[in-house]
Amino acid sequence: MASRANHRFLLRSALLCAAALLCSGTAGVGAAEEQPSNPIPASNFPIASDARLAGDAKQTRFVLDLDKPIQFRAFTLADPYRVVMDIPQVDFRLPAEAGTTGRGLIQAFRYGLVMPGGSRIVFDLTGPARIAKSYVLDAANGQPPRLVLELEQVDRTGFVQSLAAESRPELRPAIAVAADPVVATKAAVPEPAAAAPDSRPVVVIDPGHGGVDNGTQAGGENEKDLVLGFGLALRDRIEKAGKYRVVMTREDDTFIPLADRVTIARNQSAALFVSIHADALPPGEGDAQGATIYTLSDKASDAEAERLAETENRADAIGGVKLTEEPTEVADILIDLVRRETRTFSNRFARQLMSEMKTSVRMHKHPLKSAGFKVLKGPDVPSVLVELGYASNKDDLEHMKSENWRARTVGSMAQAIDVFFAKRVAKAGPTN
Repeated sequence: MASRANHRFLLRSALLCAAALLCSGTAGVGAAEEQPSNPIPASNFPIASDARLAGDAKQTRFVLDLDKPIQFRAFTLADPYRVVMDIPQVDFRLPAEAGTTGRGLIQAFRYGLVMPGGSRIVFDLTGPARIAKSYVLDAANGQPPRLVLELEQVDRTGFVQSLAAESRPELRPAIAVAADPVVATKAAVPEPAAAAPDSRPVVVIDPGHGGVDNGTQAGGENEKDLVLGFGLALRDRIEKAGKYRVVMTREDDTFIPLADRVTIARNQSAALFVSIHADALPPGEGDAQGATIYTLSDKASDAEAERLAETENRADAIGGVKLTEEPTEVADILIDLVRRETRTFSNRFARQLMSEMKTSVRMHKHPLKSAGFKVLKGPDVPSVLVELGYASNKDDLEHMKSENWRARTVGSMAQAIDVFFAKRVAKAGPTN
């Protein structure tokens, strides 16, 4: 029933697009840029309050903040490279500069009413890219519903193969750039076939804190900056090998709620989640040094682990998120069998990571610990939280600021990831 309803919705949208094109008498204006003089009053339509971009030239994410979830359809177009997102009519209340500048794979984007009851966002790309993920996140933990589009860089051949046959450049003349005929193409082009899936394991790197949440502060340094720099370096090292697809929970100074970090990993079907932090002891509580690796446990392994978990779990309070129960999407699937298996893999990776790291960096006197970290509660994603060191310790802080130390530590973590996946493949067999 749902598929037939969606089919009728898309067919009706296509017919309305065609009618709007005929009535306008011109194909020379991009419909997504065209604003009618008397649009339908927007008071009852979903409100888009903010839009932002994150990422780089390999992976770019677009996020649209809404006041209610919506349905959407996204597809790619060639010559010039674009992504088109069709959505129900939306009351756009975005900042005036939204879309005028780009980031990563997105050069710029524009938006507007394309027909009564329908809006459109058009992304101008810097080069060929495919839609890796597109989804809507429900409101949770004080955050509004969000529409998320994630793009990945591909070559020209890969891009063309992801298009429907009717829209492939080699099968018909390229459309003139000046006309930007988004509506005409929408009416004529069916939804493109899905690109071949990327079968590589997904590793999610989670630099802690961000935005209004600075994390620990010592020696003039913020934890959020130290761990972001490390996370990006780890991403670059892993991507260079080409064995895994890397997803960052944040790539800039953005606040991401803890539950959203878990959701990102689960939406990406992550095979491994690595959260990066830097601890600090409160003044007057002595000194400690070295890296520590944490896994999830209902009961903390010691008082220090419990203190750290409480500190990290309060990060949402700094960002204005209500700390109540776990989100339903996590709580509903805490099936004991899955959780036990996931924790087994998490503990296995933690031990492997400790084994690799201790050969190149200083480790805490008790390097393996556990506690109830919210960010590790993805029930089906093996997860660890790595404290790179203590920012409250002068030597550790200098190490975390050192490019040489970072390179050694990144190398040992990348090696641990390789060994972890090699052992999983060997145990599971070639069909897993």
